[in-house]
Amino acid sequence: MKRNVLCTLAFDGSAFHGWQRQPNAFTAQQAVEAAVLRVTGENTPVVGCSRTDAGVHARMFCCHFRTQSAVPCAKLPAALNFYLPDALSVQCCEDVPDAFHARYDCKEKTYRYHLRNSRTRDPFLLRRAWFEGAPMDAALLHAQAQDFLGTHDFSSFCAAGADTKTAVRTVRRFEVTRESDDVFFTVAADGFLYNMVRIMVGTLTDIAKGKRPPGCIPGVLAAKNRAAAGLTAPAAGLFLWAINY
Repeated sequence: MKRNVLCTLAFDGSAFHGWQRQPNAFTAQQAVEAAVLRVTGENTPVVGCSRTDAGVHARMFCCHFRTQSAVPCAKLPAALNFYLPDALSVQCCEDVPDAFHARYDCKEKTYRYHLRNSRTRDPFLLRRAWFEGAPMDAALLHAQAQDFLGTHDFSSFCAAGADTKTAVRTVRRFEVTRESDDVFFTVAADGFLYNMVRIMVGTLTDIAKGKRPPGCIPGVLAAKNRAAAGLTAPAAGLFLWAINY
């Protein structure tokens, strides 16, 4: 009988063209599936909790796969990591019920966006933050971000051409904080649309720069049109931060 194994990963997205398997680019899913094949001898699909764009990082990413291998979960991380690139690491593994699904059983995801608010670049953050020299009032941004809370149609905050059945999502928490030159946008929701967090961040920074008036978010939501929102913040600053089941 096959086991269903849940793995928790962390990866540097700059090394991969996103999570989802692609025919002409190297992705995190392909790396994990190749490692599973080497450890178990089985060519089995690995199902992720989310699709991430090229360059987006994950502090916590969950995936599951089915296997007949007898390797215990306590030893699987070390075995898989031996065959994985340095930019990706399995943190832990556990046996889960056969019906468990890493994507569909997810109750909440938390993303964190890192904006470096400085006129000088930090070379150690070049692939892990968005550098923005214009002043960012974190208190203002936090207050404006509260208009995202609740259940809304987020069509204005979804990349054009995205294939989704519904744009309705529930945002449960949105915090904007500052630590010295670093501004962090932390948002938790029951799910996210394609580029949703990056567009929300881009729209909020437009408010900080005076390109949009405070209080504009409800109107942008009501428009249900991508053209009504701001720019899409760069992928490098985005981290999938936590998954709750």
